[in-house]
Amino acid sequence: MSSLATQRYKLSRKIEPLLFLAPALIIIGFIFAYPIVRLTVLSFQRPFQGQMLFVGFTNFKAIFKDEVFLRAALNNLTLLICVPIMVFFALILAIFLFDRIRGWQFYRTTLFLPYLLPITVVGLIFSYIFQLSGVLNDFLKAIGLDMFVFDWLGSTKLALPTLMFVIVWKEVGFGIILFLARLMSVEEELFDAAKIDGANWWRLQFHITIPQLATTIEFFTIISIITILSWVFGYVYVMTGGGPGNATMVTELFIYQTGFRYNQMNIASAVSVILLLVTGIFIFLELRLRERSVALEEIP
Repeated sequence: MSSLATQRYKLSRKIEPLLFLAPALIIIGFIFAYPIVRLTVLSFQRPFQGQMLFVGFTNFKAIFKDEVFLRAALNNLTLLICVPIMVFFALILAIFLFDRIRGWQFYRTTLFLPYLLPITVVGLIFSYIFQLSGVLNDFLKAIGLDMFVFDWLGSTKLALPTLMFVIVWKEVGFGIILFLARLMSVEEELFDAAKIDGANWWRLQFHITIPQLATTIEFFTIISIITILSWVFGYVYVMTGGGPGNATMVTELFIYQTGFRYNQMNIASAVSVILLLVTGIFIFLELRLRERSVALEEIP
């Protein structure tokens, strides 16, 4: 076989899978790509006398002068405090479960169960718990701790921290399962050898457990950041509606209200484009980390 024929054969082998994937790729492109393109076009337009006119970056300039949007963006950044908290608790609890403490199987199921619950269910339950006449305040009154009775969701100072507590409670289970799955794939000889050398529990965690979990921790951190930036709408909408006084307003809820309640779809599109770009950056970082972890695993 000549070199030209060989090259053609190799090229055909490379193209062949794409031909099989083409129908699915076209459908996926239509479903996802078209809305993104349409959204981007709308973000640079404004209605005028029944027509859509190109206005450049006017919509983007307008949103950065909007106090409600700035408060929503600040709240999203504040919610990022949840990320290190979730990583910390997920890591500690996964280590305890890996050490097989008494009842570890029951704890594993219990800790992961909140992650399986729908956000609306979690939001409704905790709304009932944290309201002024809710279960928590009734319990505190019953045991004589009236000084700790607060309007947890009706206070501008406490509403966002209360929301953060609920997010951590629900999302930490995903990190626990991730870390535990990674630890179970680590060779036990590493831990046994360290114990023979006299390493105590703390040294085992700092020199073996955490290094082995490094890439998984990075993955969970980025996924949690994406969740906080673009996946907390359900919590806010069900529990507080963005109140009181925009104290829990987030960018997703701002997009929803601007586009569907106030019928300013072009402004909502501009905010959506910004949110898409920010989350896209973190998705790109997650993919790069995954490529790096795969490359490290292939090194003998």
